[in-house]
Amino acid sequence: MADLKKLAEEIVGLTLLEAQELKTILKDEYGIEPAAGGAVMMAGPAAAAEAAEEKTEFDVVLVEAGANKINVIKEVRGITGLGLKEAKDLVEAGGKVKEGASKADAEEMKKKLEAAGAKVELK
Repeated sequence: MADLKKLAEEIVGLTLLEAQELKTILKDEYGIEPAAGGAVMMAGPAAAAEAAEEKTEFDVVLVEAGANKINVIKEVRGITGLGLKEAKDLVEAGGKVKEGASKADAEEMKKKLEAAGAKVELK
């Protein structure tokens, strides 16, 4: 009888491509078709790591205000709702303009700030 623990470790260590190939071999040669969750289960940590890497929330970070600070301050005020002094301080110091924004919202904010002349990162 095969060492089941060793076999389980080998299955868990398969890459996504290898797991797909194993699924095909089991189906074509032995008539065994894994259940709906079987492919994900066989992929193990590789599939879980890929799912964990997909971010849903982003921080919009102002890296540099650029030459046209006034326009950047206006955009920051529009995004954050801060007063003039607070927005000016944020633009001069740099840092997070918005935390936990959705991908679409964060990209829209980045586009507006970059159009105003700022350098922005999404983290």
